[in-house]
Amino acid sequence: MQHLKKISFFIFLFLFSVKVSATYLLIPMDYAQKNHLKAYGIAYWILENNLEIDWLLNYRGGSFMVKHVKTIEEELIIRGVSFEVIANVKSTAILQEIADPEVNMDIVKLEKAPKIAVYSPKNKQPWDDAVTLVLTYAEIPYEVIYDDEIIANKLPTYDWLHLHHEDFTGQYGKFYFAYKNAPWYREQVRYNEEMAARLGFSKVSQLKLAVAKKIKEFTIGGGFLFAMCSGTDALDIALAAEGLDICEAMFDGDGTTPNYNSQLDYSKTFAFKDFMLKTNPMEYEFSTIDATNPTHINTPQKLDNFTLFDFSAKWDIVPTMLCQNHETIINGFYGQTTGYNKQYLKSNVLIMGENKSLNSAKYIHGEMGKGTWTFYGGHDPADYQHKVGDPPTDLSLHPNSAGYRLILNNILFPAAKKKKQKT
Repeated sequence: MQHLKKISFFIFLFLFSVKVSATYLLIPMDYAQKNHLKAYGIAYWILENNLEIDWLLNYRGGSFMVKHVKTIEEELIIRGVSFEVIANVKSTAILQEIADPEVNMDIVKLEKAPKIAVYSPKNKQPWDDAVTLVLTYAEIPYEVIYDDEIIANKLPTYDWLHLHHEDFTGQYGKFYFAYKNAPWYREQVRYNEEMAARLGFSKVSQLKLAVAKKIKEFTIGGGFLFAMCSGTDALDIALAAEGLDICEAMFDGDGTTPNYNSQLDYSKTFAFKDFMLKTNPMEYEFSTIDATNPTHINTPQKLDNFTLFDFSAKWDIVPTMLCQNHETIINGFYGQTTGYNKQYLKSNVLIMGENKSLNSAKYIHGEMGKGTWTFYGGHDPADYQHKVGDPPTDLSLHPNSAGYRLILNNILFPAAKKKKQKT
């Protein structure tokens, strides 16, 4: 009996020592991190392998913490992501620090890798897309879908949708004046007209409206929508102009509806109201929503920088997640739609980042039905004046891009444990 007691005692000591010496992996997201973008890929990879990971909101730039597993450590090393092995006592101290009601921090448990779709044409485009670039660089898997899949009602099989640089109005991106004779532009017209006819629509604008409405249904049903550049305002313009013809003859063969601006229905849109359309085919602009500075070429880049808002981590969980960063002032970058004039934002739109020099919103968020949407102005966060035909950005040269981090915050947002979302 005494012998058995000794064995039991040693087993207890062994188990106790294992518990005491348990370690965690802390993936810092402050300036100590040498590759912020790939760190998100690690977090996604952990979720893919059916493990949970904690997102430490506002702790060292929005760091991640997970139980120490050798394979995770090896993957961190392979991908070149900075990490720290910390003892159980240290992880407990971190959690206690975050739990302090006096500090603006919180913890969100990430549980399941979201299924990601990127809405993008299957034919070659003369521009790249920031989201697909960063997903590829971070090694986060995604599937490309387009009008065929959406009209076939396959969108609800995904959790998260990104809208590539897309024109939902049927005006082919307003590139007519500068590129109407370019081979890529002619191919774009042919491709879309053929697709519209094949799917049973007489005009491209009618097909794009049908797609826009299904994207809205996806969001209302609980989907997570993210869009950048002209994919944001063009979506709302198409929805507001339902039943109207806002395309000039060179786009669809006939004229526009008389006085179309007075007939727009803003109740159908995600984010914008009271805007006026600009349908002049010679003008590279969709509407008054866009806050692009017309003097960008001669404007110092710092004047286009934007500032992230500071939200309460313990109460405003969602915007806090979406704004996690190691910097609060983000380098500006422009696009066809660089930002949003504040006067055209609906009252329930949450501004998360603003350009004070232009009095415009850059990064906005809102709810629709059971789902949410996030719009981000500009084309490429690492390229101030990215132009049509420019080569894709090499993100290995920008592994710590604060502007690109905002995109990846949106990727992990759907993985958050729902009961932690207090907004």
